[in-house]
Amino acid sequence: MTTPTVLLVHGVRASATMWRAQLRALDAAGVPALAPDLPGHGARAGEAFTVGRALATLDDAAAAADGPVVVAGLSMGGYVAVHWAARTRRPAAVLAASCCTRPAGPPLWAYRRVAAAIARLPDGGARLGEALARRALPAEALADVVAGGMSTGVMDAVLAGVADIDPLADLRAIEVPVWLVNGRWDHFRTQERRFLRQCADGRLVVVPGASHLVSLVRPVAFNRVLLELVDAVSPARPRTGAARGAAASPRPGR
Repeated sequence: MTTPTVLLVHGVRASATMWRAQLRALDAAGVPALAPDLPGHGARAGEAFTVGRALATLDDAAAAADGPVVVAGLSMGGYVAVHWAARTRRPAAVLAASCCTRPAGPPLWAYRRVAAAIARLPDGGARLGEALARRALPAEALADVVAGGMSTGVMDAVLAGVADIDPLADLRAIEVPVWLVNGRWDHFRTQERRFLRQCADGRLVVVPGASHLVSLVRPVAFNRVLLELVDAVSPARPRTGAARGAAASPRPGR
């Protein structure tokens, strides 16, 4: 069986460079990977973000892959990855990180008002975004995020688009394995058990000591889970050292 290509979908305001630690780990394990910039982010910061354009980006990336795809997304990228998987039914598996709260209702609208206020700052909120990132991330992870630029002005468009996504319905439509990965201190894991119940073949992994940005603050643990998922859907592939060490990685929960 061909080793799946891992398609990495970044979070809001970030870009493909946030996945540098994952790209290194996947390359060392002999797993092909792609990490495109979504519209409104990174090298495509000048483009308008819509969910439709984000899905088209994943379509194009998957078409460039040689064989099956495992799609993995963080936060906004997780919602988009799940939505894409439900619509295309192409992936061999899905890893959805930091996206186990349905983006709807008063909290979403309050978040949109804050995002709109930040966008009205003289620099569009760039300095505030970088200051918050410095407080939340280790130095290497911060360098990875900043390398692709931080697109603060795209927040409202992303939130408006994600509001129209129903992740619970999307999860019910996916027949392949779905692994939900959350940091222990993630404020977006409030409905993780409900999300897990929607999965035909689901697994929940909670990473100790990690925040919402789990792949950035605990890259080694996150990479072990990601490689374990790749191994799980490509049984003919020799198991990687990281996957063999997965016993030391966070335990799954139901």
